[in-house]
Amino acid sequence: MTVAKGVKELTATIKLQAPGGQATPAPPIGPALGQHGVNIGQFVQQFNAATTALNGMTVSVVISVFSDRSFTFQVKSPPAAVLLKDAAKIAKGSGVPNKEKVGTVTRAQLRTIAERKLPDLNSNTIEAAERIVAGTARSMGVDIVD
Repeated sequence: MTVAKGVKELTATIKLQAPGGQATPAPPIGPALGQHGVNIGQFVQQFNAATTALNGMTVSVVISVFSDRSFTFQVKSPPAAVLLKDAAKIAKGSGVPNKEKVGTVTRAQLRTIAERKLPDLNSNTIEAAERIVAGTARSMGVDIVD
C-alpha cells in the first residue's frame, strides 16, 4: 500500500474515560498516550479546554493517533451510569441491584439522560435510548418512578 505525500496514516485509536476539565498526565491518561508517542501535556491542555463546562464529570474520549504522532480526539457524552448517579443523587450503584435499591429517578429525568446520550447510543429513537438507560438504571439498583 502506498501512502500519498502529506496524508497521515492512523496508527492507533485509544478510548479513555477522564474527568472533564480536570484531566492530568497521571494514570490512566499518561501511560495510555505515552506508549503511542503522543505529547501528553498537549492532549491534557486541549482536552481540559474542550471539557471545562463538564467540571469533573467523567466523560469518554476517543483519541486517534497518526503516524507523525499528531492526534485528534472526540469527546463523547458521560456514561449513563454517571448521569444516573447524578440524577438520583447517590454515590454509587447497588452491589446487589435485584435486592437492594439505592435510589430513584423520574421518567422525566430518564428522558433527559436519554436525550443527552442519544448521539452516542446504538439507537435511532428516543424511546429506544430510554430503554437502554433504564436497563443501566436497573443494573445499578436505581428504580424508575412515574
